[in-house]
Amino acid sequence: MPAAPPRPNILWYCSDQQRYDTIRALGQPHIETPQLDALCADGVAFRRAYAQSPICTPARATFLTGRYPAAHQVHRNGNAYFPPHEKLVTKMFAEAGYDCGLVGKLHLSAAKSFEVRPDDGYRAFWWSHHPTPDAARGHDYETWLRHEKRVDPVELYAPINYFCGPGVPAELHQTTWCSEMAIRFVTEQRDGPWLLSVNPFDPHAPFDAPPEYLARVRAADLPLPLFRDSDLVRQKAFAAIDQQTKVAVDPRIRKSIRPVAAGDHDAIASRPPRDYDALEVKANYYAMIMLIDDQLRRIVDTLRQTGQLDNTIIVYMSDHGELLGDHGLILKGCRFFEGLVRVPLILSWPGHFLRGVASDALVETIDVPPTLLEAAGLPVPEAMQGRSLLPLLTGARDPHTHRPHVVSEYFDAMGGHPDRTHGSMVCDGRYKTAVYHGHAIGELYDLERDPGEFDNLWDDPAHRDLKADRLKYHLDAMMGTIGIGPPRFVNY
Repeated sequence: MPAAPPRPNILWYCSDQQRYDTIRALGQPHIETPQLDALCADGVAFRRAYAQSPICTPARATFLTGRYPAAHQVHRNGNAYFPPHEKLVTKMFAEAGYDCGLVGKLHLSAAKSFEVRPDDGYRAFWWSHHPTPDAARGHDYETWLRHEKRVDPVELYAPINYFCGPGVPAELHQTTWCSEMAIRFVTEQRDGPWLLSVNPFDPHAPFDAPPEYLARVRAADLPLPLFRDSDLVRQKAFAAIDQQTKVAVDPRIRKSIRPVAAGDHDAIASRPPRDYDALEVKANYYAMIMLIDDQLRRIVDTLRQTGQLDNTIIVYMSDHGELLGDHGLILKGCRFFEGLVRVPLILSWPGHFLRGVASDALVETIDVPPTLLEAAGLPVPEAMQGRSLLPLLTGARDPHTHRPHVVSEYFDAMGGHPDRTHGSMVCDGRYKTAVYHGHAIGELYDLERDPGEFDNLWDDPAHRDLKADRLKYHLDAMMGTIGIGPPRFVNY
């Protein structure tokens, strides 16, 4: 019998807090992303991919288990541990003979100073959460700085005491360290296939791109965030809903950068000052993504030079997005605007996946684990709720049709809020509903007529029947995220 074809390697690159509209090939002319553009040309880019939570830990728990938050019950950042009964897809690959590695974040539980590892399947584990040494001492990025680059991490980061401004040089950046470790992993000698998770901290706040990358983006040349004067008023109705920024700020007003308290780097990643400049934030954010693009290219070039590229599935995605000044808000929280819940998702496998397809299908990040399992010829567990994208990737099915709707959920995700805010979103591609459970307010948008989400139809008497219909649809969609529980006996 002929030998079975080799199973593909998997490079799974997940940036942190990157919104969907940040790739030049997909329509963003103000950013340079040649490597991501090349991936789009070589594979399938999903233009309507949605995160199942707008916050890190529940979002990552979802795309690492293939199960919705209602099923895996990981709703919050800061969890003491990851539920031991939930099985990560990386563990499934390890059990199937893959050599698995991680570089950067994992963030399935509390991770400010350290992270309690679950049974994750990673043989190599180079961990770094927040890159600054005040947030996590002794992590692998700090060790690299201290012992390989001969730089004192504390001294390196001490001057960076602002929410938005120049960060450390590119050669010393955490994103660069991620590529250094990734290249070491993929060039190791091994007999079987590998899976590598590369999870840099950027473009998560604080906005601290390397100076040489900041010089490539001019804030004054960028378009303003999505904003109308009415945003200053309507966001006041959401004051009781958890969010890292609650008071809308007019992005048209340019402001100067002010330092924050020394040694408070971690705080400025989630509690920005009121006097930030929205265009400077956007420029810095784009610069961080341009660094990611260059560093991803180094890994892809290594795969090409070592003859591994043709047998490697490359996944590029993010855990969730970033408000980036839209409607006067930045960062994240219990909001469901497109910039926060919609993320980039690109998959490439030369000779196996379609090339140059920009899909308009509604997809979710929960769909990635079953896709990878199926592509590797491995069984997809019954309890896994994602739907494989493989038929779309191979042309076996229309690449522009996948799900009837997408969902996203926030439940006490950041902590410290008096009512443990719980919100949920359902979008069928045209209509989006956002329900803030326990509160009278809600949102209903017609994205076909109002893609900027300015006109909330929730309380409009003329759309009362549409609201009732959409709320029934919303309820059905959210109930569909509940897990099936333990397996059933065949003859019960």
